[in-house]
Amino acid sequence: MTLTDSPNTLTYTGHAVPPLPRGLPKTVTSLCPECRRTIPAEIRDVAGAVRMFKACPDHGPFEDIIWSDTKLYLKAEDYFYGEGRGLENPNTDAAEADCPNGCGLCGHHLSHTALANIDLTNRCNLQCPICFANAGAQGYVVEPTFDQILGMLRTLREMQPVPARVIQFSGGEPTLHPRFLDCLRAARDMGFSHLQIATNGIRFAQEPDFAKQCEEAGLHDLYLQFDGLSDDIYRQTRNRNLWDLKQRAVEAVSATDMKIVLVPTIVRGVNDHQVGGIVNYALAHINTVAGISFQPVAFCGRIAAEERLAKRYTLSDLAHDISRQTGLTDPDRDFFPLSCVQPFTRLVNALRDQPTINLTCHPHCSLGTYMFMGRDGRAVPIPAFIDLPNFLADMNRLAGKAEGGRSRLLAQASAFQKLYKHWRSAGAPAGMSFTDLLHTLNGMIDKKVGRGEGEKKTFKSLMVAGMHFMDAYNYDTARARRCVIHYSTPDARLYSFCTYNAGPCHRDATERRQALTPAEYQARTKQGDACSHAVDKYAGGC
Repeated sequence: MTLTDSPNTLTYTGHAVPPLPRGLPKTVTSLCPECRRTIPAEIRDVAGAVRMFKACPDHGPFEDIIWSDTKLYLKAEDYFYGEGRGLENPNTDAAEADCPNGCGLCGHHLSHTALANIDLTNRCNLQCPICFANAGAQGYVVEPTFDQILGMLRTLREMQPVPARVIQFSGGEPTLHPRFLDCLRAARDMGFSHLQIATNGIRFAQEPDFAKQCEEAGLHDLYLQFDGLSDDIYRQTRNRNLWDLKQRAVEAVSATDMKIVLVPTIVRGVNDHQVGGIVNYALAHINTVAGISFQPVAFCGRIAAEERLAKRYTLSDLAHDISRQTGLTDPDRDFFPLSCVQPFTRLVNALRDQPTINLTCHPHCSLGTYMFMGRDGRAVPIPAFIDLPNFLADMNRLAGKAEGGRSRLLAQASAFQKLYKHWRSAGAPAGMSFTDLLHTLNGMIDKKVGRGEGEKKTFKSLMVAGMHFMDAYNYDTARARRCVIHYSTPDARLYSFCTYNAGPCHRDATERRQALTPAEYQARTKQGDACSHAVDKYAGGC
């Protein structure tokens, strides 16, 4: 199937939009894991798997596994429908050749923000060996003041042409910030439509009223660290038993209208055998758990090649493991990249006649599916009852016509007709009619429909997806330039996730500019011995 890209050839600031490298083999720009200089890398098929090969003049050759299934890798490229145009008001005007080292975001970046991140603190009540942020282990404290946080929120809302709408507070453990609830209220009052936190859930499990306080302050979703279903897993990934606390956190949130997205970090040989169990756990708690965001581990420090290749876990591994361990999905039919939703966002943009979020992320950043729970309690992935490839192709063509000035009402009616055209009732979840599907989809878009009393009329859905963040070993600047997850920092800059946390790792320099010694932090917060004890506790090595 051949799909036509949208005709964007220039960013909003007038820089040329390079074509997405497709097919195999191909050459991309990567990094040396040792010195971080940009070097060419070849990506090619090797015995049905996709591998990257590169060599640094000073540090020699490196090899990595990109995807374990070449067929799925190439399929993902079929569902990229065109480039974005970046920001009208980028933070810096670095040269194209400076990517990713000149990030912050520049005029060459091709995607605006779909999910905004603000780190509220680097303090944490865990010390996890696999933490990409190295939270709580640096020996200094980074915790922006409330005024700085307001400034970071304003930076996101002032983005053009599309202000950020979805904010995730992260860290460290964001709930440890002394004005955490005020941060939620401020984001809500500034017009962010959706508020999330990335949390280990400890405060939700241990403080009876904390979940309700968060809900009242405006929180919608918890992205809950959730690596497995037994303490032996958590002892390896988080250095302590946490299984009971995870279950108690889910129970606490279930007493509210907030939702949870489980976030398992997956390491081959450690917890990849439990991905199916995690899916089944989510389905059993589908009234509270709205999705799973699997994150294959990123190797952000130096690691021996043999150990790295043995522990490397890819998105195609995830698709196969979910299918094999649950029996609910088919890896070839049911899994698509996040970029597949571009036809919908393009159409919504045209119908509203105003810019909206367009997910122009790289097709190799993510892979997932949506499952809907039938009245018989069995979950069914959406490609089982919607001919998704042909429906997406039709929607993309319709979006092109709507962008060309076609009647909005006619375009909206055509969208419903095309969805019905590709509806396959025989494969639908038990009890679901086409009208039920429309109501359910409306509830997923409009939270007033999909939650509270309206939620009772919808079919429960579960997002099952993986997001594979890069490290210096598998780095591809084509992915970094299309990133849709952006950090806002106290110096009024924005960074893509995989330039902030990996590759050039702008997090290190940004945090050091804001760092306080434990004594300085104690003096600022005026919390006396209790504060000093907390800082000392979290300042140890990982």
